[in-house]
Amino acid sequence: MVTGKLHVAVLMGGWSAEREVSLSSGTGVADALESLGHRVTRIDMGRDVAKQLAETKPDVVFNALHGTPGEDGTVQGMMDLMGLRYTHSGLVASVIAIDKELTKQALVPHGIRMPGGHIVESESLYTADPLPRPYVLKPVNEGSSVGVAIVTEGGNYGDPIGRDVEGPWQHFDRLLAEPFIRGRELTAAVLGDEALAVTELKPTHEFYDYDAKYTDGLTLHVCPAEIPDEIRDAALAMALKAHRVLGCKGTSRSDFRWDDEKGVDGLYLLEVNTQPGMTPLSLVPEQGRYRGMSYAELVQRIVDEAMRDKAQ
Repeated sequence: MVTGKLHVAVLMGGWSAEREVSLSSGTGVADALESLGHRVTRIDMGRDVAKQLAETKPDVVFNALHGTPGEDGTVQGMMDLMGLRYTHSGLVASVIAIDKELTKQALVPHGIRMPGGHIVESESLYTADPLPRPYVLKPVNEGSSVGVAIVTEGGNYGDPIGRDVEGPWQHFDRLLAEPFIRGRELTAAVLGDEALAVTELKPTHEFYDYDAKYTDGLTLHVCPAEIPDEIRDAALAMALKAHRVLGCKGTSRSDFRWDDEKGVDGLYLLEVNTQPGMTPLSLVPEQGRYRGMSYAELVQRIVDEAMRDKAQ
């Protein structure tokens, strides 16, 4: 541990689609920090967030925001200008990781396997499919599987997709279209400069979407994942490499699909989350427990990383 007792501002809430998850994460973090003896100021981010932080004068900000503008570099840039220490990744890593297309451009040249695909205008989907079915459509810069749709033969979206059918095309002008990778859902967290573990996610319904992530009982977490050692090692290595290449700080979490009929060649990284959830159902605290860390110890480690990084 590199810090004593601190004044920590826990930044949470905001106005993204992931507001409620952020409030849950922030509340858990704040409670943990108080249990460790730190002075905590809880800030539900409003448009006057710079004024709120300036008046608070914290030693460090624990950024518990999810989605935009707390995860996309906007808040990071503001805190950089204010000279504040803060947890998790900085401006550049946040800008790249929140954008799934930029993430591919950064990681694929370094040998990290990711699905192919391309950006499409949502309007074009009402005329023809951008890829052979099945394929996945997702917003370019949202997290937590917000607005993800799997388009299959004979599915409920129509052929071509119906203009009046509910889906991400009604809410976003541009989407990322990717081939659907069959198989299993895996995730691996990185803390500092160490990959923690691999968890397999088994949703009780078709897809590990936003509801499945944050509703108790909708997804079974198997930690550690019951997978071959070579797949575990490959996922841990890819998660750590992605963390390093993007320049992530503190903690990150990489999500994968693994086509178990293809061995290591079937392992694909889907995205990197620079501010993983810290809710009771979240994956990073679960992997921390597997590695022998309590929730409070994990929170302290993240704060320590921020203090050490900014000091350097």
